[in-house]
Amino acid sequence: MAERYWQKEIETASREEIRAIQDERLVKTVKHVYDNVEMYRKRMDEAGIRPEDIKSVDDLKKLPFTTKQDLRDYYPYGLFAVPTKDVVRLHASSGTTGKQIVVGYTQNDLDVWADIAARQLYAVGADENDFIHVAYGYGLFTGGFGLHGGAGRIGATAIPVSSGNTDRQITILQDFGSTVLCCTPSYAMYIAEQIKAKGIDPKTLSLKAGIFGAEPWTEEMRHQIEEMLDIKAYDVYGLTEIMGPCVSYECSAQTGMHVNEDHFIVEAIDPETEEVLPYGVPGELVFTCISKECCPFIRYRTRDIGVLTVDKCSCGRTFVKMTKPKGRTDDMLIIRGVNVFPSQIETVLLRMGYSPNYKIYVDRVNNTDTLLIHVEMNEDMFSDTVAKIKEHEKALEAELRSLLGIGADVKLVSPGSIERSMGKAKRVEDKRKLIGG
Repeated sequence: MAERYWQKEIETASREEIRAIQDERLVKTVKHVYDNVEMYRKRMDEAGIRPEDIKSVDDLKKLPFTTKQDLRDYYPYGLFAVPTKDVVRLHASSGTTGKQIVVGYTQNDLDVWADIAARQLYAVGADENDFIHVAYGYGLFTGGFGLHGGAGRIGATAIPVSSGNTDRQITILQDFGSTVLCCTPSYAMYIAEQIKAKGIDPKTLSLKAGIFGAEPWTEEMRHQIEEMLDIKAYDVYGLTEIMGPCVSYECSAQTGMHVNEDHFIVEAIDPETEEVLPYGVPGELVFTCISKECCPFIRYRTRDIGVLTVDKCSCGRTFVKMTKPKGRTDDMLIIRGVNVFPSQIETVLLRMGYSPNYKIYVDRVNNTDTLLIHVEMNEDMFSDTVAKIKEHEKALEAELRSLLGIGADVKLVSPGSIERSMGKAKRVEDKRKLIGG
């Protein structure tokens, strides 16, 4: 596929040109939030920082961090930097604990969002002739509207299916000629499973690419999706607090996601010391919005763990790249003193031929942490003897111990028995929290 760009001049700009844009926009943004957002003004005053002290990206480290708790503390509109009369749309997080976080968008914010989503669509080979099948949820969640806006921007046909009703999804894929599927990777796997179960040859579909994000996923899972749907599977990254999907996007190289650096400055920090880390070192990703009008959050701590690189990319884009987040600092499990990410477990499962349908149960028995993993068998294993199934379980346990450095119990369960999610997959049940652990 010949590489195409939605906004080639900026996507292939020199590092010096990108830095100049960031310097200018950061200075304006800091003054904007100081003048219009009480929290930032108060925190900068407490730190003895004036807007005129911020002259370039080099000064970014002087500024305070923003966290998800700040959004809850100033719920719903306390961090808006423009009057509500200028806000044309609201989005919010899923709000699984406590109050939802709320962000607003001016019309210019929505235009920027459509442009960065258009960059992602062009990067996967889409254009005005394509049918963009959006199976992310619509509503307060940003997923559906993000890719929908990008489809409109490039003149493609958006199919706003939203999530759920998988039989209907498959019918639409067949009848409407969908060419690009947009959803969570776990839902893409479920759609692929159902297509196979119905005896449909994926080569009879018009699909050529998928844009999958909103949850961590592995390279092994990418390869499974590509094989089962006969497509190229691309990663996309975003979060409600910063913009929504397409804060960064994957290109034809499929070796990381380019951060839209003309709109966001990204740092990797040590989550404990808060020290800024050099390129190539894993750390917590921190974003600063430098073009948003309504909610330009400064140094927002994502809790996502990733690696930033500025290596030359074969696609010709010059934006810094970030790896797939390997997990989140707040999703990380500490089991008997060892850090464990669900994505590590998924890597082992897929490498050994299992589907990425699993559930992790953590408990504490006699003051010792326990780790139990339910894993779905494939149809061939399901017909094996009890003794053979035990062999499979022991083999998995050995591989997991080798990777994680701790023991885990594995229970193989029947195909289809683990509940599927139409949105973000829920992988972990930590029972220690229920008993005050």
